[in-house]
Amino acid sequence: MTAPAAAAPLLEARRLGFHRQDEPVFAPLDFRLHAGELALIEGDNGSGKTTLLRLLAGLLHASEGELRWRGAPWQRDTCAHEILFLGHQLGQKHELSPRENLGFAIGLHGCRDGITPQAALDEVGLGGYEDEPVRRLSAGQKKRAALARLLLQPAVLWLLDEPYANLDRHGIALINRLLERHVAGGGAALVSSHGVVGFHGGEPQRIRMHG
Repeated sequence: MTAPAAAAPLLEARRLGFHRQDEPVFAPLDFRLHAGELALIEGDNGSGKTTLLRLLAGLLHASEGELRWRGAPWQRDTCAHEILFLGHQLGQKHELSPRENLGFAIGLHGCRDGITPQAALDEVGLGGYEDEPVRRLSAGQKKRAALARLLLQPAVLWLLDEPYANLDRHGIALINRLLERHVAGGGAALVSSHGVVGFHGGEPQRIRMHG
């Protein structure tokens, strides 16, 4: 009896590199990320962690190497709806409320079944602040408003750039709960951080950045 073929990686990089003004930002990378896995991107400041995530989100173009999605050549138009990037810029309109910002995101990317913007905002600790303009929120509350998108958008791959920044210990625990649930449900995530605090979903894969 023939053994079933192993599932193709969700995301695969082969000698992936990026140059800025003909200078390499990071050394060529090889890695695979399957559904149900988390990868921690490690490196010193300036080593290219944010650049890598922006490249994987389709905001930059690779200078060398190959990127594959579900076993086929990566094409932004075919996989963008399955990827959610949360960077230093949280992608929120400051004059709108968290609820209104989520409505705008849903209009662009759709919504998971079985959850509402109000339920997402309650889970991230913004119940009572859902109609407050984002500009009036603290840095931690703004981050929580952005995190609500993780609950709502039907993306399989999360790209999180320093998600623990501006969060207290309760916010850090929230991030870890969201990651554990996402990975346990068959999603995948790449996280740039100095460490995934308290993640109980198994030892994450580590991608070490070198300039």
